[in-house]
Amino acid sequence: MRSFFARYRLFFITFLSLATVIMVLFYRALQPREVLPVYQPADFNPELVDPEMSHIKKYHTVADFALVNQNGDTVTQKNYDGKIYIADFFFTTCLTICPVMTDNMAYLQEQLLDEPSVMLLSHSVTPEIDSVPRLKAYALEKGVVDAKWNLVTGDKKQIYRLARQSYMAVKTDGDGGPFDMIHTENFILVDKERRIRGTYDGTQREEMARLLADLEILKTTYERE
Repeated sequence: MRSFFARYRLFFITFLSLATVIMVLFYRALQPREVLPVYQPADFNPELVDPEMSHIKKYHTVADFALVNQNGDTVTQKNYDGKIYIADFFFTTCLTICPVMTDNMAYLQEQLLDEPSVMLLSHSVTPEIDSVPRLKAYALEKGVVDAKWNLVTGDKKQIYRLARQSYMAVKTDGDGGPFDMIHTENFILVDKERRIRGTYDGTQREEMARLLADLEILKTTYERE
């Protein structure tokens, strides 16, 4: 018997190793894979959603846009084709939540600098104040990396439509004054198909950890395709 096992020792070792690998792969295949939900306008607080959109329960995507960034370049949805991105709304003269939000966006930029498939997009809600030179000065002050993060200004109505109808990120349309849009502190995670996959409190650093964890789940879903 001992001589039999000695003769086929290599065979048994190979067989056991292969069986172990197969069992591990089979076990992993049976484990439920984490998948992020796809959020629709109907999933949000109605205060954040344009009434025209509040009934939508599927197929919602971020609308086309054309805005101008801190370098005076036109930025459209095509700049984000094939990218996952994180969006928010801010203004450079804000002294309350915006500085914290911008610091947290800068933190995300640092964490994602070597991730070419992920970008950042910050919309000014006071485009009449946030000119290209002002955005450029702000970008330099905050350490914005142009290839990773666009700060955009442009037509106010377009920005408001995006906020209310695409990102569900403001509480009111306002009364037409220069500070009439009450934007939320939300960071919005958008996938490569321009669908919303998560929202996060941009004033809380611990929420950035949750965002980064969700981002890894989202990236994994693309890697499996």
